[in-house]
Amino acid sequence: MKKHLLILSLVVFTFSCKSEKKSNDKLNVITTTTMITDLVKNIGGGDINLQGLMGSGVDPHLYKASEGDVTKLASADIIFYNGLHLEGKLVEVFEKMKTQKTVAISDALDKSTLIGSEYFASNYDPHIWFNIDYWIQATHFVANTLSEAVPEKREAFQLNAAKYAEQLKNLKTNLTTTVNTLPKDKRILVTAHDAFNYFGKAFGFEVVGLQGISTATEAGVQDVQKLSAFIIENKVKAIFIESSVPKRTIEALQAAVNSKNHHVEIGGELFSDALGTSGTKEGTYIGMFEHNVNTIVNALK
Repeated sequence: MKKHLLILSLVVFTFSCKSEKKSNDKLNVITTTTMITDLVKNIGGGDINLQGLMGSGVDPHLYKASEGDVTKLASADIIFYNGLHLEGKLVEVFEKMKTQKTVAISDALDKSTLIGSEYFASNYDPHIWFNIDYWIQATHFVANTLSEAVPEKREAFQLNAAKYAEQLKNLKTNLTTTVNTLPKDKRILVTAHDAFNYFGKAFGFEVVGLQGISTATEAGVQDVQKLSAFIIENKVKAIFIESSVPKRTIEALQAAVNSKNHHVEIGGELFSDALGTSGTKEGTYIGMFEHNVNTIVNALK
C-alpha cells in the first residue's frame, strides 16, 4: 500500500514539475493496453514517440503501475487509456493526473449504446474493442486528439485514420462472411471470462464466461458445475482458453464436463484483453480478430 501511494505521489509531482515540450520535438504518447498501442501506432505513425505500458499477455484488470512506469508517464504529452475501469489498478493514478494529458478511448462512444454491467465498477462492460464499429469511432477520436495536439501534422493523422478505418470496415465484412459459415445453433462461445459480449452481440453468438467481466473475480466450484451443466445441455463442442488468463480454470471446466460422460474439446487460445506477441500477425488488432474468429469457427463447426 505504501509503495502504491509513493508511486501516486511521484506521478503527481513529476507531472507538475515537467517542463513544456519543445515545439520541434515529436509528441510523446503513452498507451496502456496493447490494443490501444496498436491503434495509436496506426494513426500516429512516425510522427509521434509511442510507448505502451502493457505487453503481450498482460491482464489490464490486474495491472499495477511500477516505479519504472512513473518515468514513462512523466514523459508523456498525451496518455491514451481505455477507461470504464478496465485498467482497474491504474484508475487511481489517472484520477490523480486528471489533466488534458489523460484521454479515455471510451469517451469517443455514446455510453447509452454500451453493454451495461452492475457487476463492474464503471457499470459498463469495458471490452469495447470487440465491437469493430466502436474501434472505427475510436480511430477518428484518436486522430482528432493528435491533430489538436500537433496541428501541423493534422493532414497526416487524418489520412492515416481514414486508411485504417477502411481496413477495419473490410475486416468486419470478411469476419462476417467467416462467421456465417457457422450455423446459428452452434454459435455458443464459452471462455475463461466475460470479455466477448460485444463480439457476441455483433456476430450473433451467445457468450458465457466462467469468470465475470473482470478477472479480479475468481470462479468457484459452483460456477464450474453450473457451466458444465450448460455445456452438456447445449451440446457445446469446444471451449476456449485466453492468452491473458491462466488456463487452469478452463481445464477444470473441461474435466468437470468430461467426468459427466460428455466430451468437450479445448478449441484453442483466444486473445481477449491483450494482443499477441509484437511482430506477429496476432500482435495487431486486425490479426488478433482474424485469429480469434477463425479459431472459434473452426472449433465449433
